[in-house]
Amino acid sequence: MFPNQRPRRLRNHPQLRRMVRETVLTTSDLIYPLFAVPGDGFAKEVRSMPGVFQLSIDKIVEEAKEVYDLGIPAIILFGIPADKDMDATGAWHDHGIVQKAATAVKQAVPDLIVMADTCLCEYTSHGHCGYLEVGDLTGRVLNDPTLELLKKTAVSQAQAGADIIAPSGMMDGFVQAIRTGLDEAGFEDTPIMSYAAKYASAYYGPFRDAADSAPQFGDRRTYQMDPGNAREAIKEIELDIAEGADMLMVKPALAYMDIIWRVKEATNLPVAAYNVSGEYSMVKAAALNDWIDEQRVVLETLTGFKRAGADMILTYHAKDAARWLGA
Repeated sequence: MFPNQRPRRLRNHPQLRRMVRETVLTTSDLIYPLFAVPGDGFAKEVRSMPGVFQLSIDKIVEEAKEVYDLGIPAIILFGIPADKDMDATGAWHDHGIVQKAATAVKQAVPDLIVMADTCLCEYTSHGHCGYLEVGDLTGRVLNDPTLELLKKTAVSQAQAGADIIAPSGMMDGFVQAIRTGLDEAGFEDTPIMSYAAKYASAYYGPFRDAADSAPQFGDRRTYQMDPGNAREAIKEIELDIAEGADMLMVKPALAYMDIIWRVKEATNLPVAAYNVSGEYSMVKAAALNDWIDEQRVVLETLTGFKRAGADMILTYHAKDAARWLGA
């Protein structure tokens, strides 16, 4: 049909390949997750996530400075409290671990964007993302009472200095509850990045080591999405947009690139992809065994997320990727 077209003409020189490249990955696309724990001078590598650490706040600040110097614009903070209870007190207390870490980072690196993961599973003694029915061992979370805890958590995180609130509990109405709480507390300009399409995924396993957040019984399938559903993702994002979400997230990313694409096609809001712990650990394990070229695989994967429609990528590879991109 096009006898004079030879696509290989545009592949013969590395500079020419750069000139016609359709998707470009940069450090500005990256967000680096960090896990804050009590103590001082503490850094413990996560057993199932080589190169990822639980860090005391002084070490979090050191990491934040390094991240900023690498050109990465943002971090997201997760917290592991000293004590857990049924009311997730550590999530919303003014002196909670994420609140203290957010304040310390903003004081040390004011131009770095600090996102706060707004969920309860790291803080509840049962490991679920909200209030449970009394005596119910199935993991069925009570939706509306949980919204009040999420609202309190978001406000306390904003008061501590968090620039972006990122609710991840997948409760119905959680964006609206948090938006109302932030507005009432005077944080009308604080944006919300909703974990809008968060699936009940097997890829989260290593994260539960990092955040000490595995459910003590049951699972999270009553509130996280079924992996077989795609149309439901669009329903979820439409609800979150109506409730006031400023940005949307798809989690996990690797097995859900079609969802990233659908979400991007359905909205004009920024879309984030979370390159989750299991995706990271599989690459690290293969690289440590010399089965793959880690740099090429990581950059190809991250580029794939962006090509699928992601504007931002939360990834544990962020520091390495920034170094490789800057080389």
